[in-house]
Formats: sequence, structure tokens, C-alpha cells
Amino acid sequence: MLSETSGSPGAGVTLNNWQTPEQLAWSFQHIADILPTAAISRAAAPAAPFESAPAPVENLPLVTVDGRFLTVGEVMDWTYTDGWLVEHDGKILAEHYPGGMAAGTKHLLMSVSKSLVSLVAGSLWGSGLLHLDAPVTAYVPQLAYSGYAGATVRDLLDMRTGVRFSEEYTDPDAEVRQLEEAIGWKPWTHPGPRSMYEFLLGLKKVREHGGTFEYRSAETDVLGWVCEAAGGARMQQLMSRLLWSRIGAEEDANIGVDSTGTGMFDGGISASLRDIARVGRVVLGDGVSMTGARVTPAEWIYDTMAGGPDSRQVFADSPTDTRMPGGMYRNQFWIPREGSDVILALGIHGQMIYINRPARVVATKLSSWPVPQDAWMLLTTLTAFDTIAAAVQENRI
Repeated sequence: MLSETSGSPGAGVTLNNWQTPEQLAWSFQHIADILPTAAISRAAAPAAPFESAPAPVENLPLVTVDGRFLTVGEVMDWTYTDGWLVEHDGKILAEHYPGGMAAGTKHLLMSVSKSLVSLVAGSLWGSGLLHLDAPVTAYVPQLAYSGYAGATVRDLLDMRTGVRFSEEYTDPDAEVRQLEEAIGWKPWTHPGPRSMYEFLLGLKKVREHGGTFEYRSAETDVLGWVCEAAGGARMQQLMSRLLWSRIGAEEDANIGVDSTGTGMFDGGISASLRDIARVGRVVLGDGVSMTGARVTPAEWIYDTMAGGPDSRQVFADSPTDTRMPGGMYRNQFWIPREGSDVILALGIHGQMIYINRPARVVATKLSSWPVPQDAWMLLTTLTAFDTIAAAVQENRI
């Protein structure tokens, strides 16, 4: 339900304007007040506590990608941060909410949601319910009449299908914006589908599957559909059972849903800052959460870090402007550079889970950048978290 109370925060927010720069900071923390959502339950599982071990990480100096001298705190101030957190081996070194967000507030994760879907897929794979080399039509026969005919689950995980889908956020006619209309995230301006799955069935193939990497949100939406078929339940139930109830979450999460109850798998999950840090701990823990529960096989994490034999090459050849030379995309996670054990979950407008395995540091940032993508803000945030991880590893804080 849209907020319309005169004089209150969020007053005047509508389906037309909730994604405008002026509204983002409020909207991202109130998705359930704007759009239909479904709960991702922690299922009354006990929360996994963090210890408090404050350290002056915000004072650490760094040089930005364009040569400016800033501190970590200044980076956070300059990048529209709603909340940021750094933890090391279960101890919170820093937790700040400069935008007035509260610790338990759910914040839209945008495409960080993709990496959560990956962990569900990894769990299903570990249970033998999902086969990565299988065609997607083995799980969703309807896709035989779409551009995804002939694609495999692996193609979806690494965004290497041959389907046409533009991720150009500033183009109102791009498929990524048409998808938002289909699921009810924007007012209808195009004729066509009025649900997620109907939209996906209409996408066309323009090249062979299994080729170069190209970032396309529809890949995750098809992956979510495949996971639902393999797991025999809606994603919100799967994610509750296989992930959220196992990480020691403090809060329920939620996921935006379309008119049929289908989730916005590629970017519709909202969760608290601490709880996405707990998700990061699963990756740091080789698939085991802070509670000791196994979420996904260790091999899923190892494969994500190692990539396939040509993952880096197809990433280098990609038409997507990644700004990550030597990096790759694997299993719905970003590996930003070669020779590094850093792994990222990223979302537009400044959402991030940062996992530095050698330093055993997880950092999370939830933001409301006024633009979907900003290379300086992304790379400078990454530099800030690298700076903190190096200081932890070298015992300087």
C-alpha cells in the first residue's frame, strides 16, 4: 500500500516515483508499504549473535580510484550510505546507519538478491534435486517455446544464454524496464505480459547459448523458476527453509511478488544489514552458517571462487561494462579480480556484500545512490572494504 500521509516521510510516494532519486532512501526501506511482498521467514530459529568489538575502521586512509585521499568514513559519507557494517570472525568492528536507518530495518537488496538465489540453487544441487548440465526445459517444460529452449542451468547461473535482454536502466524501453511493468513495479506503458513468467516466455534467442557473459537479470528470474520446479515450492518457502532459517537471522526478510505471487528473484528481496552479513558468513564458512548449519555444499563455494575453464575469458570479452579487469561472474556472484579471494554480491544503487576470505572479513553496505550505476562509488567502496580487510589481516586494528 502506497504511503500518502501528508507531511510524513514517504508522503506522496507512488508507483510512478518510488524509484526517483528523491524517494529512494525512504522507498528502499519501505518496499512492503509500496508493493506486494511475501515473507521469507526465519521460522523462529534462534538468532546467531554477533559480538561487539568496535574498532576505528572509519579513520583508515585510502586513495580512491581517481587519486583522491579519503578516509573510510568519508567514502561512506560520499556514497549515499543507509547502513554499513564490518565483521571479523563473528565480531562487529563497525556498524553505522548514517541515513537514519535502524538496525532491524529491511532494505531492498536489488541484485544482491541474485546471490541469495544462488545459495538456494546450491542447496538444491547438493540435495541432488538440481542438475547444472540439465536443460532448463527438464524443470520448466514451458520454456521449450521461449528463447531459453536449449539453455542449461549452468548457462543461467553464469549469465551465458543467447537470449536478448537489455539491462540498460536509463532506457525506458529496455527489457529490464518492461519486466518491471510486467510484475507491477512500474505503471504499464507497454502492451504485453502482466506477470513474471509470462514475460520470460516471450524473450527471444539471438545467439547460441553458452557463449560470452552478459549481465541480464532475466537469467536469475528463469533460474528462480527452475529452482521452484526442482524444489517443489515457491522461492519464498525455499529460501526460508534452505537459507533464512539456517543462518541465524534476526529478522524475517521479504520478496516483492507479482500478481500471481511469483517473486522478483533478480532484485526484489529486502533484508536487514546484519542478516545479509550472516549470508556473507555462509560464503566465508564454505557453505556453513554462523549457527553451524550447512546451507550449501563447500564445493559450491569452491566452484564459485575457481570459476569454469573460460569464465575469465568470457567475462573479459563481455559487452557488459564490468570495470573489473581479470574478474569473472560465477554462480550469480562477482569475483572482482584475478589472484584474489574476494567475492561480491552487488545490487544497483549501491548494495553490496563483500567477503574477503583470507582476512575472514565480511562487510555489507546498503545505499540509495541517486543513479543505478556509478563506477566511482562502486570501486571506491570496494577500495574502502579492501583497506579495512588489509588492516585486519595485518593486525593494525
